[in-house]
Amino acid sequence: MSSKKTDVDYTSTPVDRAGRKSNLSMFMVMLGFTFFSASMWVGQQLSQGLDFKGFLWALLLGGLILAAYTGSLGYIGAESGLTLDMLARRSFGTKGSFLPSAMISFTQIGWFGVGLAMFAIPVAKEFLGLEVTPEHMPWQGYLLVAVAGLLMTASAYYGIKSLTIISYIAVPAVAILGTVAMIMAIRSGDTGLVAQFSKGTKDLGIIAGAGLVVGSFVSGGTATPNFTRFAKSGKVGLITTIIAFFIGNSLMFLFGAVSSIYAGGNDIFEVMLNLNLFYAAVLVLGLNIWTTNDNALYSAGLGLSNIFGWSKKTMVLVSGIIGTLSAVWLYWNFCGWLNVLNCTLPPVGIILIISYFMNKKPYLDGSEPTRKVDWSAVIGVVLGAVVANLVHWGFPAINGMAVAAVCYLIGQSIKR
Repeated sequence: MSSKKTDVDYTSTPVDRAGRKSNLSMFMVMLGFTFFSASMWVGQQLSQGLDFKGFLWALLLGGLILAAYTGSLGYIGAESGLTLDMLARRSFGTKGSFLPSAMISFTQIGWFGVGLAMFAIPVAKEFLGLEVTPEHMPWQGYLLVAVAGLLMTASAYYGIKSLTIISYIAVPAVAILGTVAMIMAIRSGDTGLVAQFSKGTKDLGIIAGAGLVVGSFVSGGTATPNFTRFAKSGKVGLITTIIAFFIGNSLMFLFGAVSSIYAGGNDIFEVMLNLNLFYAAVLVLGLNIWTTNDNALYSAGLGLSNIFGWSKKTMVLVSGIIGTLSAVWLYWNFCGWLNVLNCTLPPVGIILIISYFMNKKPYLDGSEPTRKVDWSAVIGVVLGAVVANLVHWGFPAINGMAVAAVCYLIGQSIKR
């Protein structure tokens, strides 16, 4: 029996026609992927630094940049049927692909752990009345982390089918309940949305705001091919990715902004608490984190499978255990480092894009890569990551991508 029939997640082979999902399923999976609680924090920053008009312009400009980047990767994943790691094997080499696989796995396990703590700590504080500090976490909080980690690891373990089911449940629930709570918060305030946005320091420029929008999900968006490879065509992968990123990110930013200007909180969870929607708050927080966390763990499993040669399911379990055990420590100690690591992934994505459109044939004809390491790709990622982290002018992610692209194109020209 072929691996295509036994491996429903197509860990090491392109997704064939039989493995492709409906357009609605792909839209739900991608929309759930963009429902990321940390994006609400960005919404809070935007609301403090921009008026409502500037807020909308920052969303539009940053959203267009994200759409171009993730949409390109979505198209490539759908047209080729390949994971990020299989694409990297062709652009970075069979051994060189270990670098992007390790980078995506490390960051996604980190964000998985942070996401668990983002659920457990607020619930422990607000519902169990526990005192949680960086130095102390009661055992009930660790129990919440363990239960959430088990459930989210299980959905990633069972693969794309499980991810799709969770998305069908979570996406409508989060979107509807979150929007209702946001409208209730606005109606409960003394002033309208535009007037409330005008309060505060307003010391953030539109370009800087757009940079925050781009940075909020450009690293996670690099893993887009892992999911769009199940789309029916490149066109479907492109369209569903662009629409999902615009809708999903915009909702998260709005939830965060409204939370900040009306309730002074970090996210819609605190708004719902203030509106006495206790159980709905827990439901929205849990489902919102779940849809991103299982996608993150799924990508980590694929990346580690490429490096170590073990099955995706095994590596998902390993990743889930590591992320769960280190969740609280990651939350209090590692968010800054994760933001640094976020800047390392866009250079990977731009090289995947350039390599694909320069050499489509070997990606589509099923031929196996033979080059072990493409040093122009490796050097491009390293230099791009350094520039993205050290050069703060403009958009750090785009700065890193530009440097990586130049290095890679020079290397390809020399080889030819």
